[in-house]
Amino acid sequence: MGYVIAVAGKGGTGKTTISAFIIDWLAKELKGTILASDADPNSNLADALGLKEGETIVGILEGIANSTDTVPAGMTKERYIDLKVQESLVETPRFDLLVMGRPEGPGCYCYANNVLRGIIEKLEKNYDYIVMDNEAGMEHLSRRTRRKIDLLLLVSDATVVGIRSAKRILDLANELEIEITKSTLLVNRSILDVAPIKNEAKKLGLDLLEILPEDPRINELKIENKSVLGLTQDAELRTLLAEALKKRCPVAKKIVH
Repeated sequence: MGYVIAVAGKGGTGKTTISAFIIDWLAKELKGTILASDADPNSNLADALGLKEGETIVGILEGIANSTDTVPAGMTKERYIDLKVQESLVETPRFDLLVMGRPEGPGCYCYANNVLRGIIEKLEKNYDYIVMDNEAGMEHLSRRTRRKIDLLLLVSDATVVGIRSAKRILDLANELEIEITKSTLLVNRSILDVAPIKNEAKKLGLDLLEILPEDPRINELKIENKSVLGLTQDAELRTLLAEALKKRCPVAKKIVH
């Protein structure tokens, strides 16, 4: 089974950017296959990685549901979905990308989430690492799309409110009895005194991985419609994140020096 890193946090904390940097770091530092999973209905991980988004899981499911003659004769619906999902993977030499997508109209994500969970469980067998960029807030965890997480990375902005939101996400995951091997807090976009942030994290019993600085170049890249991976490797944000992952995360044991 692949090593699963789930990135979660409230909106506006830079989860997708952090997910992209982690995927890039894994691809550079570790041997093995990587699946990048965009589990946010407001999907933009492809943009962050500099890729063109393929067909989404929700799009596949809605296409099948809206057309009774979509499934070829002699093929089960489940097998056809598996085939379409494989075709939807955006494959690169460094990693593959799977995008969940969003429904076109009103409706429940329940079926899509159940299918996604089954797909991820199957795909895990083919990848050494899975990085999941989750939707803002706690909705994704509450739908139990994941039952097991090796590393839950709670991303917060540099505010006490953000830290408390991260704690609520962790509490919910524990209430839902999601198996989490390790959880850690990553504070992003810091520009002020970090002492109150450290104090709040300690008070709430959160393991603080690192506090990353605000980098204006990231917004510039987004405005220019460029991948955030265009941020240079020696940028303080990327350097601090890489060093933190190497020193503190269990996956660091797999790093090939």
